[in-house]
Amino acid sequence: MATIDEESTMPQLNRRTLLKLIGFATTGSLAPKSLESLVRHTEAAGVDGLYDLPFRGNARFIHTTDIHAQLFPVYYREPNVNLGVGPAKGKLPHLVGRALLERTGFSEDSIEAYAYTNLDFENNARQYGRMGGFAHIATLVRMLREQAGGREHTLTMDGGDLWQGSGISLWSRGRDMVEASNLLGVDLMTGHWEFTYHEAELLANVERFQGEFLCQNVRVKETSLFEDSYFEMVEKFGGLGLYDEDEGLAFKPYTLREIGGRSVAVIGQAFPRTANANPQGFIPDWTFGIREEDMIELVETIQAEDSPDAIVVLSHNGMDVDIKMAARVPGVDAIFGGHTHDGIPVPVEVTRPDGGLCLVTNAGTNGKFVGVMDMDIGEGGVNGMEYHLVPVFENLLSADEEMAAFIAGLRATVYDDNVVESRAEAFRTNPGRMGRTYGEILDEKLAIADRALYRRGNFMGTWDQLICDAMKHEFDAQVTLSPGFRWGTSVLTGEWITMEDVMTQTSMTYGETYVQEMDGKTLLEILEGVADNLFDPDPYLQSGGDMVRVGGMDYTIDPEKPLLQRISDARLDTGEAIEPDGTYRVAGWAVVGPHPDGRLIWDVVRDYLLTRRDDDNRITIPRMNHPTLVGVEDNPGIADYDGKIV
Repeated sequence: MATIDEESTMPQLNRRTLLKLIGFATTGSLAPKSLESLVRHTEAAGVDGLYDLPFRGNARFIHTTDIHAQLFPVYYREPNVNLGVGPAKGKLPHLVGRALLERTGFSEDSIEAYAYTNLDFENNARQYGRMGGFAHIATLVRMLREQAGGREHTLTMDGGDLWQGSGISLWSRGRDMVEASNLLGVDLMTGHWEFTYHEAELLANVERFQGEFLCQNVRVKETSLFEDSYFEMVEKFGGLGLYDEDEGLAFKPYTLREIGGRSVAVIGQAFPRTANANPQGFIPDWTFGIREEDMIELVETIQAEDSPDAIVVLSHNGMDVDIKMAARVPGVDAIFGGHTHDGIPVPVEVTRPDGGLCLVTNAGTNGKFVGVMDMDIGEGGVNGMEYHLVPVFENLLSADEEMAAFIAGLRATVYDDNVVESRAEAFRTNPGRMGRTYGEILDEKLAIADRALYRRGNFMGTWDQLICDAMKHEFDAQVTLSPGFRWGTSVLTGEWITMEDVMTQTSMTYGETYVQEMDGKTLLEILEGVADNLFDPDPYLQSGGDMVRVGGMDYTIDPEKPLLQRISDARLDTGEAIEPDGTYRVAGWAVVGPHPDGRLIWDVVRDYLLTRRDDDNRITIPRMNHPTLVGVEDNPGIADYDGKIV
């Protein structure tokens, strides 16, 4: 199979070598076509050169994930730091910049460098334009279906984190994205941030969704199975939320589909740590987990009772977890992964316990890519697979008219009293937005960026610094904490920051802020705990996010050290050392536990930009709080780091 085998000693691959690799049976390369040459071709031949993917086999899987409610094309800078530790060091997905290009055979001056890396991001962004956008994705998906001979040969899947990440998705409680996915023709999905709406809101959206919502690893708590109120809620939504009372399954765990004349089983795997990473108060009746043993048993049951010709998993585990699971669960042919936002141009080939091969993929984020896997499925097994991670360029794909009209209609919606922005009664609605259309609210110009604003990366991004600076100003805090979310789009130097940009960084159902007195010991333990969630060498113990962003304070971190030994030399911006028994004024937002009653973070950031911009409307970041990194100088998961490496 033409993949990069993470367990092998395969040498660096150039483009020609990669394209010539032969799979088991007779299928071709799993690398995307040479975008560099194809873009040149499109100048003369039109868009078909770039997006012409001849159908190989009899089943085509079309995969999106982690779109985070971005209906318009966006800029999104890929990470400059994505460190692998322990067994993951130097392996996909923990390669960035030139290391990723060298492994996959793409040149540094190619359009692939823009699509897959942070290298020369701003120049490339100005040259190649924005990526994604649901109207452009719709055009591409239609083309991919037509190339495969129609929908009877295709299955369109979304890996979750679809309903959250924009102002409109917050105000509509995710309904905008449900309707958009119905228009796109999504057949199957699983979830993560979908569970950050209240249970009843999620079930209402699942009921509206015209596909199937699959989660083998979500269970109903035993206590809830004895509560009449839970059964009343379930009954209200046509039985959704209790798929199997005997097994305690909240949702359908898998589905069988006929694609290209063959039977395919698709198992859904929601984010296993939802109840830890997000407020459990929104989902009081459900529990989550990796549930590897249940997955193994489920695959065995499917094989025995349904005898499908192929079994795949639609996952929101995160790529490292998917790679480990693929090596421990027999019988799975491919995992279509999400959560960690890894735009990986080639899949990882994993040997299963039964000796078979499983391809692990991840389709990036924000609608930048569509994953396409063609399978040659025979009776009782898969003969071969071919995979492409297809970049969605706004300038090379026309906008689907029906989807564009739908999006325009959303922006014409009027903000009214039915909108809920906060759990705190005082901030449930914003009078200043009342009576204005969503578009009018989101188009407000706030300030001009003095540098490229981005978030993604293991440590502090410029967007995160702005958010931390805004809280520091709002609360007169010494230290500010902002979550290491991987969602949030980018803004180029000299461009206006709009309210829509602020909402793409902050829109969520628990956006209240807080300020409190905190001792140094607690503060350092918070940093240690988050670092362990990110850098524990066992993928099953990771959470899949990035390091908490810290404003007003610098520190040194050694990712390879064990728990409680990674953080050292923590100091305020004044140079004063953080003492365990010292007391500090700390502000933050996105609290997983009992919600605070501070103003919503998007209003805090908006007001900061409007009041702190200079006479030329430019907002300046006075100081970046990049941590100093220790022990990573030879790690290929770091490139062009703006802080200090020792």
